[in-house]
Amino acid sequence: MKSAREVPARSRSVAIGVRAVGAMALAVVLASCSLFGGGGASQDARPGQPDPAIAASAPAELRSFYSQQVNWTPCESSFQCAKIKVPADYSKPDGDSIELAAIKLTTKSTKKGSLLVNPGGPGGSGYDFVKDAGATNISDKVRANYDIIGFDPRGVKRSAPVTCLTDQERDASRAKIYALNTDAGLDAALADNKVIAAKCAEKTGPLLGHIDTVSAAKDLDVLRAVVNDTKLNYLGYSYGTLIGSTYASLFPDNVGRMVLDGALDPSISYEELTSGQAKAFEKALRAYVERCQQGSGCPLSGSVDDGMQQIRDVIQAVEANPMRARDGRIVSASTVVTGIIVPLYADTNWPILTQALDQIMKGDPTQFLRLADFNASRQPDGSYSSNSSFAFSAINCLDYPMVTDTAAMRADEQRLRQDSPTLGYYFAYGGSDCKEWPYKNVRTPAPVDYKGSAEIVVVGTTGDPATPVEWASSLRKQLGNASLLTWKGEGHTAYGRSNDCIGNAVDRYLVDGKAPADNTVC
Repeated sequence: MKSAREVPARSRSVAIGVRAVGAMALAVVLASCSLFGGGGASQDARPGQPDPAIAASAPAELRSFYSQQVNWTPCESSFQCAKIKVPADYSKPDGDSIELAAIKLTTKSTKKGSLLVNPGGPGGSGYDFVKDAGATNISDKVRANYDIIGFDPRGVKRSAPVTCLTDQERDASRAKIYALNTDAGLDAALADNKVIAAKCAEKTGPLLGHIDTVSAAKDLDVLRAVVNDTKLNYLGYSYGTLIGSTYASLFPDNVGRMVLDGALDPSISYEELTSGQAKAFEKALRAYVERCQQGSGCPLSGSVDDGMQQIRDVIQAVEANPMRARDGRIVSASTVVTGIIVPLYADTNWPILTQALDQIMKGDPTQFLRLADFNASRQPDGSYSSNSSFAFSAINCLDYPMVTDTAAMRADEQRLRQDSPTLGYYFAYGGSDCKEWPYKNVRTPAPVDYKGSAEIVVVGTTGDPATPVEWASSLRKQLGNASLLTWKGEGHTAYGRSNDCIGNAVDRYLVDGKAPADNTVC
């Protein structure tokens, strides 16, 4: 998954986001649808063999995990893959364990050790990110100095995945339509969410209570150790920045060279998060409309305000009368909003949104369903290639104390409508996902506390819709020993998709250890 999580019919919450997908990749996927200061590696240990010195520094009760031998075997044509064992519950390390799936792109001359990467989510696959796109998003200079390692965090895809519904049940769930601003609609959604939560608990088991971000950050330290790095070198995008900043607070002395791109503010509540996103997506949509109207073939006429109203008219028309795509499936207003959000993750994808709007205004919503399917990882044959939506809900329910009472959710809806007249309603009622969740939150949002000596680089993008640029500034201040690098651009995240100013600054830091001057703007 390389873009926003679908706004599901059973709730309106939106993902924090993952690394933006390129226009070519998204276009190919749509066309294929049948519808249409780092620490180097230890020199004393052989690859795959544990370094006794690194393992010895681990807590005694976790030493067996830090000292495990990892067998990297050829996979995916030109990569190496491995399974890394970690405790299911870090408070009971002698209890059950799970395996994390990792994939490695090996450099011929490893000078700096390994660079672990995470694309975001929550629920995004770092394994797929490296296998499908990581080699091209990361510069040749960095790849020449590091082994690039992607991994699926606990609960995601190949790593003890959260399992809830069959593919057919997922289709049925996505097709349901709820008027959440009515008591009957909200009650129906809550009842269905309760059933889904029970199925998640039944099919996933007790691990469902241990896929929080703090546990994922502790996994990251085990990964660091088993690849024989004395310090963690890490590139985290979007939600991956929350894993990274959490790691920095837990293991400050183990931080090497860390880049946090598309930063999430660890101190904000879930309601503040959705409010920030609603405002940022509305801002990004206005930027899209302005550019669309400056070009040829734009279906939106008049001023920018007129164009925004025309998009609202489309959403409201589908809200009142859902449409059918060419394969007969229902297209709801939630599906349309998802289809609007997905291309906003990268301005190179904006022409795809123009095409979708042009078609739906002529009576064909198929392109919006394609975008929603792409976002939900639904394949042309009706199968789903990831569990990202389930992992998203499960992680957020553990990471945030949600507002779940009806009156508070109604008040939040009204605030979101003010923040974002076009999209705000579809960001509301996130608490409905967690009201009947079998496990309560284990994390409370708070400013990150980092006391390490290694300088961290935080990257923000002025037009980022998923992680507003203000969050990057806030995270940089919380970290203290950090520098802020800002790209004046549109879309989600910057490194690998922006310009040479950003790319060269990040490369110099990762390879040479030279952090950019604080508040550098590109």
